[in-house]
Amino acid sequence: MSDKVVVTGAAGFIGSHLCESLLGMDFHVVGIDSFNANYDVRIKKQNIAAAARSSRFELVEASINELDLDRVLSGAAYVFHLAAQAGVRDSWAKRFDEYIDSNIRATQRLCEACRGRALEKFVYASSSSVYGDTTQLPMSERHPTQPFSPYGVTKLSGEALCLLYKRNFGLPVVALRFFTVYGPRQRPDMAFHKFIAEALKGKAMEVYGDGTQTRDFTYVSDIVDANLRAMRYRGSESIFNIGGGSRVELSRVLELLSAELSRRGPVQVVFKEHVKGDVMHTYADIGLAARELGYSPKVGLEEGIAREIEWVASLPRTLGSV
Repeated sequence: MSDKVVVTGAAGFIGSHLCESLLGMDFHVVGIDSFNANYDVRIKKQNIAAAARSSRFELVEASINELDLDRVLSGAAYVFHLAAQAGVRDSWAKRFDEYIDSNIRATQRLCEACRGRALEKFVYASSSSVYGDTTQLPMSERHPTQPFSPYGVTKLSGEALCLLYKRNFGLPVVALRFFTVYGPRQRPDMAFHKFIAEALKGKAMEVYGDGTQTRDFTYVSDIVDANLRAMRYRGSESIFNIGGGSRVELSRVLELLSAELSRRGPVQVVFKEHVKGDVMHTYADIGLAARELGYSPKVGLEEGIAREIEWVASLPRTLGSV
């Protein structure tokens, strides 16, 4: 069996952590990343720096929609497809074309290029956004999918494409629906990173909504663990929820952040109008992932928040995050 693995979105938040874990398992990793300007490219370069030092790592700087995928995929045993245009709030109006290109066209092109290859597994990074704004909690994999944002629509479309290739051509797909991932290397536009960066600069943490919304927060190392378990999975299930194991009100998160950050200076919170496309609640039923993958989240919210604060505080100020 080949020890070659392809990771798309390799320089991103989750992708860079995954690449390092795969290299630690002695795989040869080809990382694909377009280094688009949706946030500071220097942050992405820093994310991937540790992996890039390995002789078993190859970085391909290109868009999936423009890349010679036959060459990149040749001899690969596993493909992890994490590349995507992320973010609910930016997915409306004129930017929707970017989401179509990155989340739908690129996924179809990658699936087509993988068709007929002797892959062991194709792992697709899906999202809890596919469920939409629901009060039926916890969300199970059998729950209706009714996205509440254009971003959610594109992630569900990508998931559906992968499963179509599985049913029609035998592509060995597993789709993982991630629930609110946080931790070191989180994108600057994501809530925890923004809250921490604002507080470290002496600014008020700006919160959309009134703080009563709830989320199932999942630490990045648990997400990586789920990906590695999916890679080895040989069962018949195709879709798994990957959550942190509990439902937490945002006001509780703000309390934890304030308690940690207040050691570094005063902390203020300002509540702003709810943003279109943001759902009120998410909560993953992870029973299927526990039974089939042996998945069990390990990092609790207090520990994870402390780790992310330490990471954000360590970022060079020239990157503009703190």
